[in-house]
Amino acid sequence: MEQTSAFATARRTELFDELVDLFLAEGFAHLTLDTITARLRCSKSTLYTLARSKEQLVTAATVHFFKRATGDVEASVDAVSGARERVAAYLTAVGAALAVASPQFMADLDAFAPARAVYERNTRLAARRVQQLIDEGVDSGEFRGVHAAFAGDLAATMMVRIQQGGVRAGTGLDDASAYRELASLLTRGITV
Repeated sequence: MEQTSAFATARRTELFDELVDLFLAEGFAHLTLDTITARLRCSKSTLYTLARSKEQLVTAATVHFFKRATGDVEASVDAVSGARERVAAYLTAVGAALAVASPQFMADLDAFAPARAVYERNTRLAARRVQQLIDEGVDSGEFRGVHAAFAGDLAATMMVRIQQGGVRAGTGLDDASAYRELASLLTRGITV
């Protein structure tokens, strides 16, 4: 019984990974359930084990994307030492995670409120994580005595502007490039 459960969980994760990859590459608004099942080589009943509707499927896939991205981002942070390197690794990894998202996916995400809410929640969590990393750097003496909450709020403000497309509209930078620039500006500005 346990082996069957493990297989079901592995298959479910595999389907979500394939679904996320499809959505990231092409967006999701234009895809029908029939198209999705054909592309994933599965049945509608299999899709319904993931979610009860296309809308719930999109939301669940968006959550899956951000869980997967968070794991990758934290692995990047864990691979380096030093406060500056950790903040830079974090923001650069966030940018890299978003770099695989096509413009169509980002437009669909913005137009679909439940998926947009997932992105917004993850942006807030990421801003808190940046603030935590800055606090650690101030405590260790690697960063000058900046007001970590302000630096975190500055990062959060830019992360929200990136997420909402304001940075792209104002500068032409895609989300990944904007995160790299934010990492560079932020870490150079607070380094002792």
